[in-house]
Amino acid sequence: MDYLGYGFALVIGLVLGLTGGGGSILTVPVLVYIMHLDAVSATAYSLFIVGTTSVFGTIQNHRKGLVALRTGVMFALPSLAGVFLVRKFAIGAIPDVIFVSPDFTLTKNGLLMMVFAVIVFPVGLSMLRKPKSNNNLTKPNRSPVLVSVQLFLAGALVGLVGAGGGFLFTPLLLYVGGMEIKKAAATSLVIIAINSLVGFASSLSNIVIDWSFLLSFTALSVVGIFIGIYCAGYINETQLKKGFAWFVLSMAVLILGKELLP
Repeated sequence: MDYLGYGFALVIGLVLGLTGGGGSILTVPVLVYIMHLDAVSATAYSLFIVGTTSVFGTIQNHRKGLVALRTGVMFALPSLAGVFLVRKFAIGAIPDVIFVSPDFTLTKNGLLMMVFAVIVFPVGLSMLRKPKSNNNLTKPNRSPVLVSVQLFLAGALVGLVGAGGGFLFTPLLLYVGGMEIKKAAATSLVIIAINSLVGFASSLSNIVIDWSFLLSFTALSVVGIFIGIYCAGYINETQLKKGFAWFVLSMAVLILGKELLP
């Protein structure tokens, strides 16, 4: 099982390199169901893996002139509060056993995995839609307070399930920040990197880190990123994203089935 899990570490990076997103959705299920980590540790480890991966992605995109660094940092601040509060206080406050009945027991691990599945399901659906150009859209007049609340809630979800959150931050940059879609996707990596690494640091008091495992898993994922970036020009990205979207939808259904059915 360890070899299979490490193989998936390469796949996670490969998908990120090929599609620019989505690979982080694989991280938590791989860590929980293949590497047999508990869900709390898996979400924390995932934040480190996703955060480190996003740093490399940000560097690559910055070289291409696609990153609006100042906007990314400003958008990261409200969401950062959500990530920090959830990882520092909310995760630890959830009891290990939440509900018990003769036919069903709801544990903290089960709850986190079900929330993860419910969140990634619409992500899979969004990957099946064709992206729309933002060139003809005008920047909407949004209340700064409303935008801050949206970013805070997005950060809270990232902290809860350990995913990168590009599916949340990219639309906000697109329609609130008025960015072109490629620049929004690239800038979202800045937010993801900041949130994920701070979220991981906030988790250190709640879990014991196996650094040898975490660093080796992350290193393989980074290798996968560079392979994916190299191969990106030779693969049909549209078909790849469609296939990956169906995989994500199937995975969400399987997770819900595994956690809900006896």
